[in-house]
Amino acid sequence: MNAPDHIEQQAPSNAAAKRHKQSTEPATHRLIDDSEQAVRRGRSRRATFIKWLRKMHGWIGLWGAVLGLLFGTTGFLLNHRGGPLKISTGEPQVSQMQLAVPAQGLHSPEELGGWLKRELKIDGNVGRVKREAARPVGWGDQKTMQPEQWTVMIASPGGGVSAQYWVGNGFVSVKRTENSLLATMSNLHKGVGLSVGWVLLIDTLAGSIILLSLTGVLLWTQLNKQRTVGVVLVGASIAAAVVCGMM
Repeated sequence: MNAPDHIEQQAPSNAAAKRHKQSTEPATHRLIDDSEQAVRRGRSRRATFIKWLRKMHGWIGLWGAVLGLLFGTTGFLLNHRGGPLKISTGEPQVSQMQLAVPAQGLHSPEELGGWLKRELKIDGNVGRVKREAARPVGWGDQKTMQPEQWTVMIASPGGGVSAQYWVGNGFVSVKRTENSLLATMSNLHKGVGLSVGWVLLIDTLAGSIILLSLTGVLLWTQLNKQRTVGVVLVGASIAAAVVCGMM
């Protein structure tokens, strides 16, 4: 088979020529002016701030989640401890007895409180201590001297003990009160008879609630453009709280 005398070369198509031209031409980049660079930097800082704010909001909420559930429940009960929408936390169990004074005697209400804690194995702190001096009192047409009286309160979340002692008597009148579960939870809310550690722990929860409120407001202002609506809602909530509190 004979080969042709010459080969006709076809001119490249327009599309191929265009691609070849694009590949050979140097790439051009649009220059960014200073104002656009400033806008981009501002957007980057804002995105970083929102990301940090979300993480902070989440970690603070996780720290106080369990205690927040406890304090939300007990706060609801405390809010309804009286009328008109009273919710009962259950009747306490009360018992009374007479306890003989130790042989060496008692010299102060504080000593009485410490002795009661050891003798009755009471968990809690000695709270209110009252000391009434001896004084003359009338009895019909006669006058007599009433001896000095001590009153001691020992409180704990689960209940409390109150003791009354007339100086010179051979016994102490003791009344024990055992709270229900709901009343115990309410005492945990109020910190009744608890240690300094618990009080400081509750302080951290109070601080976390404040931070949650502030970070929540900042997140709302950063993610919503209708800030006027937010201002109106905050103002309305403050006004409603003031009005309801004065009713």
